[in-house]
Amino acid sequence: MPINVTVTERAARQIGEILSKEPAGTMLRVSVEGGGCSGFQYKFGTERAKADDDVVIERAGATVLIDPISLDYMAGSEIDFVDDLIGSSFKVNNPKATASCGCGTSFAL
Repeated sequence: MPINVTVTERAARQIGEILSKEPAGTMLRVSVEGGGCSGFQYKFGTERAKADDDVVIERAGATVLIDPISLDYMAGSEIDFVDDLIGSSFKVNNPKATASCGCGTSFAL
């Protein structure tokens, strides 16, 4: 399965900073779950175990895991980190999303 999700340099730096406070070998898992105000939502969490079918994206010392089902929903996406007036957060720029909510973690296809 081709890796067609990218991580921006800004997001990689932030992921690296978060993971540096965790035990060695910790990775960031990004997944898509049902729910949220628009039908699907992104979930971010740290994890130390990689599943055999996980897609692994590495950039600037940051390791991101995405399971194959979530990867289908995220195809062509870019994971970014934004810091604006309403706060700092990871943002997934997903070209497949037809709608999203104000919080930026929920989307529809």
